[in-house]
This record gives sequence, C-alpha cells and structure tokens, in this order.
Amino acid sequence: MFAPLSAARRAARFAWYRSGLFWRTFLLMAALTAVSIGSWIGMISVFQRGPQVQQTAELVVSVVTLTRAALTHSAPDLRRELLLELVSNEGIRILTLNDDDLVEPPPDNPLMPEIAAKVRERLGQQTRFSSGVNGVPGFYISFNIDEDEYWLMLERERLAGLTRGQWLGWAALVGLLSLIGAAFISSLVNRPLARLTAAARAIAKGERPAPLPEKGSQEIIEANRSFNQMVEDLAQVEKDRAVILAGISHDLRTPLARMQLEVEMAKLPQDAREGMQSDINQMDAIIGQFLDYAKPTDAATFVDVNLSEMLSDVGREAGRIRDLRLTLDLMPGVHVMGNATDLRRVVNNIIENARKYGKTPGQDYTEIALVLRVKATGHGRRAVVEICDHGVGVPDDQINQLLKPFTRLDSARGQANGAGLGLAIVERVLSRHHAEFTVGNREGGGLVLQLALPLANQGLAERWSAGPKPV
Repeated sequence: MFAPLSAARRAARFAWYRSGLFWRTFLLMAALTAVSIGSWIGMISVFQRGPQVQQTAELVVSVVTLTRAALTHSAPDLRRELLLELVSNEGIRILTLNDDDLVEPPPDNPLMPEIAAKVRERLGQQTRFSSGVNGVPGFYISFNIDEDEYWLMLERERLAGLTRGQWLGWAALVGLLSLIGAAFISSLVNRPLARLTAAARAIAKGERPAPLPEKGSQEIIEANRSFNQMVEDLAQVEKDRAVILAGISHDLRTPLARMQLEVEMAKLPQDAREGMQSDINQMDAIIGQFLDYAKPTDAATFVDVNLSEMLSDVGREAGRIRDLRLTLDLMPGVHVMGNATDLRRVVNNIIENARKYGKTPGQDYTEIALVLRVKATGHGRRAVVEICDHGVGVPDDQINQLLKPFTRLDSARGQANGAGLGLAIVERVLSRHHAEFTVGNREGGGLVLQLALPLANQGLAERWSAGPKPV
C-alpha cells in the first residue's frame, strides 16, 4: 500500500498551478479544447458512418456489376485484352475462384460488417469478402458468371477512409495548434494584469512606475485609469508630507531649543536641570525618529558606496562610546548601490538599539560584533552585514513585533527611551534599497540582525579571511 500524500506535498505538487493566472487560463482553455476535439471526432464518426458505409457498398456493387456485364457481353477472343485494360486503367483484377485458394478474413475495419451486409443485399448472400487470396493482399469480392466463380480484387486505397492512426494524427495536430493558440490568448489576456502587478510591486519598493496604457477592453481601461490616478495621488501625498515634515522640524525643534536655553539660564538645582535637559533631549530624539521614519528614500540619490570603508568609519565612531565594545570583521572592497547617509543611519540605529537593549548579562557594557561578507543568497550574490549582540535575546514568538512601528519589548530588552521606531526605520530604509532584513536569536544569547544588499560590483571575489580586530 502506498502512503497517502501529505498536505505539504500536495501543495508543493500543485504550487506551479496556483503560481499564476496564465497557467490557470491556459489549462482551462486546453481542457476545453480537448473536450471540443473529442466531441467533434465523436460527432463526425457518428454522422459519417452511415454515408461512408452506403458510399462504399454502392462502389463495390457498381464495380462488380459493371465488370460482370463487360465480361459477359464481350467476345471470347477480346476478354484477355479487357482484363488487361481493367488492371492497367482501373486497378481491377479478375481471378478464378478455386476451392484450394488460401483465403484470408475480411479487412479488419469497424465498417466492414455493415458494408458486407449491404453488398450481399444487392449481389446475393453467397458473396464472400477477403483481405488476401493466396498471399496477395487486396480487397476481394466473389461473384458468379453462370456457373463459374471469380474473385474481383480492388486496390485497398480506393476503399480506405481515414484510419484510426490518421484520425489520431489529425487530432494531435489540431490539438497542438489549439494549445499554441491557447498559450497566445492566455498571454494576451493576462498581459494587462502582469503590467498592473509589476507597477504595484514598483510602488511597494518606493518607485514611481510609468503610467499604464489606457487601452484594451473597458474593464482594463477603467482599472489602469484608476491605478494611474492612484499613483498621482500618492505622489501628491508624498509631496505634501515632505512639506508637513519640514514644518514639524521647524515648529517643534525651535521651542525645544528655546526651552534648552531657558533651562541653562534658569537658577535650578543641578539634579532638576539635568532631568529637564534629559527630557528635552529625549523629545528631540523622538522627533528625529518620526522624521527619519517618514522621510522617503529617493532612488535617484543612490551612488556607489564603499560599504567596507563606511562600516569601518562607523566602527571607529562607535569605539568612542564608553559602554560599548565593538568587534569588526570586514571584507574589504565591498561596494553597494545606495544612499550613503541613509545606510550609515541604518547601521548606527542598529548599534544604538543593541547598546541600549542588548547589554551583556553581568556587565555594564554591550558587546557587539559587526561582520561583512559577500555571500550567495536566493537573489544572487549580495553584501551581507551581520550585527550581533551578547544580550538576553528576545522570545522567538515576539521577534516579528520588533519590526512593527511604535512597538517596544521592554520586558525582554530592558528599559526603552524612544518611540519604538528604531528597527521600523531600518526596515523601511532597507526596503527602498531592495535589501533583505532578517532578525533572529543568536546561539549563546543575544540577537543577530542581517542585512543583505545588492552588490555594485558583481564580479567581486571573496579573497579575504582575516580575523576580527577590536576597535
């Protein structure tokens, strides 16, 4: 007995069918074509059977009757010439029927029983049929002239219709042409949907797609027109947001700067002054997080960035932080396409989050390892940056919560000061760079964050294997 297929295996087997509308349309049209061809062949067979039997029987009767009349009424000395003429011009041979003839059964044809019955109605029930006499193939019919019996042999080609193999061949040809047509029609029908899908993906990546053509069927025209209008509206919203953000930056940070100055000039106890300054700085940082989260990353600003040098600079700057121990392991000469300022902000944001929430248990500092390598991923060779801390980590079922805006896992990562936008900003910026971002727990404790960015120089060879160097 065979074990039943699991749900996962069944899903994998039919994944290709569910992967696209093209295949669904193509298979449905192919099935419809196969049913139509089968019905057409069946219908032709049913309606053609009677006329074909009648036509063949009349041909056989006519040939036998005319041949018998010609032989009966011809002069005996001219019969030999008549027989030769029948063979050469009509393909008809007349043979004497003998008792010791080796007679083969009638032709194996589904119509033969009906043809034989109609011929016997006209020529007599004693009429015999054979597919070969004395080893000579042909279509043989017996007839009498007075007391003598003869075989009349016709060439099989004169009686042959379409054989089963020929029917199958024509059906296969028609089916193949129908499948090619179905593939073309499916592609034509699904092309507008493919364009719409590509444009939607471009919007998801932060790009502005070219306007969709407003032509075709009425439904396609309406859908493309609505989508183009949506793209225009989103672009306008983006422009309005940029103006609003500029106003927020000025309107909020100006009072904060004035408050900072007033706190400095006011005669306050030292602990009160420090507390108020800390609150003002925290408010300024939160405003900065909001602006960073909402700020768009324009692909037009992407340039060739030496990621190795940039991470080395970030490591040197982070090495000045008192409660941070950073270890670098960087492959040199790795270049990516992107916005250098945004990428630096991403790495600094991750390091700052790790410094705050990933302190090494039992220590008053945070250990962070920063590794850069070029690796093969599901999207080709990419620059892979791994940033690991040695903290307590996060429960596996809460890792996805880290990437949601305004979310903090204080119980797992310690006290948080901010709006909870740190990793949300990272993911937003990286998505505009067509990069992959994953978060997971590190073996031995702590989190590991991995950034996989497209290379600017795909021909880079992995030729460096030096050990880590502390900063």
